[in-house]
Amino acid sequence: MRPYDAFLLISFGGPEAVDDVIPFLENVTRGRGIPRERLAEVGEHYFLFDGVSPINQQCRDLLDAVRADFAAHGVDLPVYWGNRFWEPMLTDTVRQMAKDGVRRVVAMATSAYSNYSSHRAYLNDIAAAREAVGPDAPEIELIRPFFDHPGFIEPLAEHTRAALAELPEEHRAGARLLFSAHSIPTAMADASGAPEQHYGPGGAYVAQLTEVARLVAERVGGGHAYDLVYQSRSGPPSQPWLEPDVNDRLEELAAEGVEAVVVVPYGFVSDHMEVKYDLDHEARATARRLGVPFARALSPGTHPRFVAMVRELVAERAQGAPRTGLGTLPGCPEGADDCCLPR
Repeated sequence: MRPYDAFLLISFGGPEAVDDVIPFLENVTRGRGIPRERLAEVGEHYFLFDGVSPINQQCRDLLDAVRADFAAHGVDLPVYWGNRFWEPMLTDTVRQMAKDGVRRVVAMATSAYSNYSSHRAYLNDIAAAREAVGPDAPEIELIRPFFDHPGFIEPLAEHTRAALAELPEEHRAGARLLFSAHSIPTAMADASGAPEQHYGPGGAYVAQLTEVARLVAERVGGGHAYDLVYQSRSGPPSQPWLEPDVNDRLEELAAEGVEAVVVVPYGFVSDHMEVKYDLDHEARATARRLGVPFARALSPGTHPRFVAMVRELVAERAQGAPRTGLGTLPGCPEGADDCCLPR
């Protein structure tokens, strides 16, 4: 697996104790002028789970699976991990790689889609970490967004079928699929993707979400109706964000007499806090109040096909192989400096 001499997983990070919660949120919101009392409100989401976000352990589990998969297929690359907002911090990991003599790194972000927060922000953080470490910092190249890779689509379809099976048998055939992703400001969504490619309103992000929902629903089978919904909005009411919110759509579907729902967290690669709180806690409570049978599909996590995808993407990047994708949408060109820039 040359020309690379290391693999780096980059994730968001999350607290792992009650005392970590506010410092973590301060890291996430630094420079935005968010009042501490607002951070305390958001912190309540974490306090419900004893201050522990699942994301760090999920990264550890994925890294263990990737190491085993690399070893089984003769991929001789050491594996590193760095987070954007909590330990292990990305800058510290880049510094360690420099000490270890690593010179060229292939990196993967725990995000499948193209937008500022899920792609460009990772590129910016890589650049900042390298600058902080100095001239000995290794080169780091980020794997492309992998939204339509079979290793992402197939686990989502399998997990959706499993969630349908959790519903009462008499409601399965008529269940509605709700594909849920992180909401972002509409201006950010419109700017997502490469500037030479026109995606229309919502930019590459909405186009990719639409394509993935179609691809997964086709593989689930059964002719289920489905909707795209959003979660985890955090901006002021005056700022337009992508809609509908998953809870609002549940209200509408209940009024329409929908039989049951399966929520598919296809905007995420693991069942971290936003899945646990926004879907398992809030959306499930909404469905329960409305009397709508509810099931939630698992994210890809450490599904063997998803783990194999990591190796395949590394090989694709290292060997210049054709881009693997199930859909028809173009992806951001590799190394595009202006991809997902705010405009």
